[in-house]
Amino acid sequence: MKEILLKAEKLSKSFSSGGAMQHVLKNVDLELYEGDFTVIMGASGAGKSTLMYALSGMDTPTLGKITFGDTVISDLSQDGLAVFRRDHCGFVFQQIYLIDSMSVFDNVMTAGLLVNKDKSALIKRAKELFEAVDIPETTQRKFSTQISGGEAQRAGIVRAMINSPEILFADEPTGALNSQTGLDVLNTLTEFNEQGQSVVMVTHDMRSARRGNRILYLKDGSILGECELGKYVPNDLARHEKLSAFLKEMGW
Repeated sequence: MKEILLKAEKLSKSFSSGGAMQHVLKNVDLELYEGDFTVIMGASGAGKSTLMYALSGMDTPTLGKITFGDTVISDLSQDGLAVFRRDHCGFVFQQIYLIDSMSVFDNVMTAGLLVNKDKSALIKRAKELFEAVDIPETTQRKFSTQISGGEAQRAGIVRAMINSPEILFADEPTGALNSQTGLDVLNTLTEFNEQGQSVVMVTHDMRSARRGNRILYLKDGSILGECELGKYVPNDLARHEKLSAFLKEMGW
């Protein structure tokens, strides 16, 4: 039996636009499990990113409850949510938010020092992570403007992983990358997941979605369906066909 990592109950998100209420999430019930690679899919406007932001404490739901361990994160203040994100979550976005005035290595160390004041231990972990994503020391010393998009995104994953988060959230992490660099990023996320890292990824890309063992499909703010794919295996035609059939059934 898998451990429940995070649980959402009757999660709703609404806002006013032009005098009318827009209901982005509608009574979503969801459990995220330790060690899973969960993929959230759906058409544009389905509520994918809104769901991820609510689950990660980046946004506050209008109604509902989100529980992480013994903590009801939906009841936390903004300061409490910031601490929750810092201590338990890692984030990778389509836009790579590295600080241009710092080296790649210092970007990672700055994030790490927010949680861990043991600098020598942080340097050791950073070096191990950079080695895992194949970024050499010469590249680590460069500024983000001096490296490729793929290198910057992999460095962003290192920054997200430096504090050993329980959950790594990724929002369209390959959306701004070409085919090969996107594949490198997917391989990196897959390798970390195979080592036990829990991953939640929003994507509209089928190639990316195949990396997940669990696919959730959102439509109009609700979970329309779910597909279990099992452990990722490269070039698995049956996996591709199962996902294709599921997405066709969902109207994707």
